[in-house]
Amino acid sequence: MLHTIRGKLLIGFFLIFLIFFVILNQMVARNIESGNQKMMADSLIGLKNNSNAYVRQSFMIHHFGNDELYFGQIAEEMAKDLQHDTSTSIAMYSVTGDKLYATDPALFEADGDDLKQALHGKTAYRITSENQTTSVLFAFPVIVDGTKVGIIRFAKDFTLLYEQSTQIRRTIFVTAMAVFAAAFLFTYLLSRHITVPLVKLSTASTEVMKGKLDTRLTFRRKDEIGKLAANFNNMIERIQNQIATIEHDRDQLDELNQARKRFFDNVTHELKTPLTTIMGYATIIRENGNQDQEMFEKGITHIVDESKRLHELVLNLLEQSKESHVADRMTIVDVGYLLSDVSETMTIKAKRYKKTIRCHAENGLFVSGHPDKLRQLFINLLDNAIKYGYAHTDIVAKAEAELASETVRLTFTNQGPTVRPEHLSRIFDPFYRADATTHEAESAGLGLSISQGIVDEHQGSIRMTSHLDLTSVYIELPYRRLESDRE
Repeated sequence: MLHTIRGKLLIGFFLIFLIFFVILNQMVARNIESGNQKMMADSLIGLKNNSNAYVRQSFMIHHFGNDELYFGQIAEEMAKDLQHDTSTSIAMYSVTGDKLYATDPALFEADGDDLKQALHGKTAYRITSENQTTSVLFAFPVIVDGTKVGIIRFAKDFTLLYEQSTQIRRTIFVTAMAVFAAAFLFTYLLSRHITVPLVKLSTASTEVMKGKLDTRLTFRRKDEIGKLAANFNNMIERIQNQIATIEHDRDQLDELNQARKRFFDNVTHELKTPLTTIMGYATIIRENGNQDQEMFEKGITHIVDESKRLHELVLNLLEQSKESHVADRMTIVDVGYLLSDVSETMTIKAKRYKKTIRCHAENGLFVSGHPDKLRQLFINLLDNAIKYGYAHTDIVAKAEAELASETVRLTFTNQGPTVRPEHLSRIFDPFYRADATTHEAESAGLGLSISQGIVDEHQGSIRMTSHLDLTSVYIELPYRRLESDRE
């Protein structure tokens, strides 16, 4: 129980109350005792003042001199009068401490410290408690015109005062215990109100950890515990939904793998036919050369036709590859370096078309993406610029950072026939060709569509402009800062 929240709350509350009760008891006892002392002192001082005044008055009325002899003669009379006025037992003593008269001799049988102090000219009192009674012996010297003429000693009962103090302390104790009992009961109920749901929550979470996702909590309360239970139930439901989604995605991946396998089986079968034809006619031409002109022309025609067919199959393969590799893991790619490498590779084809590629790429242009797909993107755009640009012109490829927008901007520009606005709006549609009668008429019209798919996959944007025989393609990809750059 000591390790539970309920046990810690109860033990903590008990210790706090115990310390509070000890401090409260000490403070109450000290304050009551101080109050009693003050009340007794005030009462005794009043008795002293009244007694002194009475003695002086008596001396003045009887015209006595300042002689202790006369104090002894009127001691009995004064004691009886003072007892009547103060309702207190009184004893009269000479200046040497001899008892002259006592209204209640039994109370003044013993000499005490108060009397000894009075013999030395001091005022003193002594408290005695026995048989549930509390009394005070109070002694002081009587001074008349600067001369000590005797000693008066009072025996005053303060039992009622101490009984009242005891009753006050008892009342405070009972009240404190009642408050403690109520607070302890409230603490117990509150701890139970908190810990019971937490125990159920702990048990439910253990069940969920074991895989029992049908576990639910039903608390009909609107406080924080109720909200916690509702959030727990919602969390389990979301976990179930996520698991269902994962299982669905797993099934889809299985289907995708099966479809990919069937696709590659079909592609392999389809590629064998044109490749076999090309290899066969190429072998015959190499062996016979142009000795058999008819066979030579026939072989060249088949090679060209099958090459075109093979080209279309490759384009379809790229399209399918784009769909099936969406989930491939991306890496950090330096697109500036990649663009420079692709530009250098495409230079041979550009020379064949009597064009020049000029590449301007900054260093450290990092993006998160697929290197192979980005390379295919650059090849497609440069290939289009080569095929549809004027001869003896420059093709410009740029890669630069746009720090304001946190992007990498790629630009491909060539000089060629202006693309009309009605064609620009559909230029990225699959199988759409702005002009199928010129240049590469055998193109299937998939290059720009595939390019847009690659850009979309990398969360970028692509657009084309064409004006005054100048066509440009603009690509923006999210810039990826490396940890070293951030530091």
